[in-house]
Amino acid sequence: MIGLFNDCFPPIMDGVSVTVYNYAFWLNKKQKDVCVVTPQTPSAACDTDFPVYRYLSIPIPMRKPYRLGFPRIDWPFHKQIHRIPFELVHAHCPFSSGMLALGIARHNKIPMVATFHSKYRTDFERVIPSKSIVNHLIHHIISFYEQADEVWIPQPAVEDTLREYGYKGKVEVVDNGNDFSDIPYTAQGKAESRRMLGIDPDIPVLLFVGQHIWEKNVRFLLQSLTHLRNIPFRMFFIGTGYATEEMKRMAGDLGLTRPDANGQPLVTFVGAVNERDKLKQYYLAADLFLFPSLYDNAPLVVREAAALHTPSILIQGATASEFIADGVNGFISANDENEYALCIQRLLLHPEQIQQAGENAAHSLARSWSDITDEVNDRYTHLMNRYKRHTK
Repeated sequence: MIGLFNDCFPPIMDGVSVTVYNYAFWLNKKQKDVCVVTPQTPSAACDTDFPVYRYLSIPIPMRKPYRLGFPRIDWPFHKQIHRIPFELVHAHCPFSSGMLALGIARHNKIPMVATFHSKYRTDFERVIPSKSIVNHLIHHIISFYEQADEVWIPQPAVEDTLREYGYKGKVEVVDNGNDFSDIPYTAQGKAESRRMLGIDPDIPVLLFVGQHIWEKNVRFLLQSLTHLRNIPFRMFFIGTGYATEEMKRMAGDLGLTRPDANGQPLVTFVGAVNERDKLKQYYLAADLFLFPSLYDNAPLVVREAAALHTPSILIQGATASEFIADGVNGFISANDENEYALCIQRLLLHPEQIQQAGENAAHSLARSWSDITDEVNDRYTHLMNRYKRHTK
């Protein structure tokens, strides 16, 4: 049995939970024994073809909808999980689920893979004023990764963050996949998506998908939209997070929720969209995907948009922009609100540039999860075989 451990899983949706879900879905589909271990979520449904084991948790203040897990004191779960014949565990975060995976790996003498997904220092610094406490927590995280048999990162630039935190070991780059990569794109499909969403077929559509948290640079994005002059547009924000209500108030204060000539608001907050077919419609309907985050390491949403021929505008120097060639498979702007708005405006006036970049993005950034999990399974098998040889 291969165990995938993470502190969130659908219905909590973010890039890591989508990654874990697709690992489990495709490995199971390829006849591999796989399960997911994650904290309990009140609205979770048991509708997967693979087992999901959930342990006691409580909400994390100011980080809705995330949960703080307590596997050690959940005795029924504890007994259940230690009866599972794990051959390899894969931790996707270093907190409750990751520490549980590490304990199981050491107790059962099996290998552990750990993927580094997030910029944890930024998360800590938002809520912890003490630099020494933040440094202590980062030290604890690096200690966790140092105990893994292999450390994976989703793209090469993420290594810089790990090194900055103090990690000195080896890393392996394992790409993330995309569950929209095999969907054929047509202009008719784009028009149909707009019709189904009630969007004027002729108005430019801008899109953001992600957690509604200030770390994603959403304040910058909202302020940039105010600099779009004399050009019609509709902007959709999809997601949820602790900053949602403040973002709505800010959009109102900036005049971005006022109706356009058709009576529609310039900016619409859609909320969470957990149905992948519905999310696909928004990606298809959009002309540009706006993602000015400096926080994200390897955002899945950029690749998802690319799969449906929607190129992104990212910020120069951001880790997320590593695979973007400006003007080729996406666009890169200076970290300046006016410059970002000028980039949007220039592109909306030249839709042929958007179309060409969208085609290039689909070919260069969208790799299927089926393909990714073939590589993942090969890596798992190689590591398990190597581990068995070394422990004989």
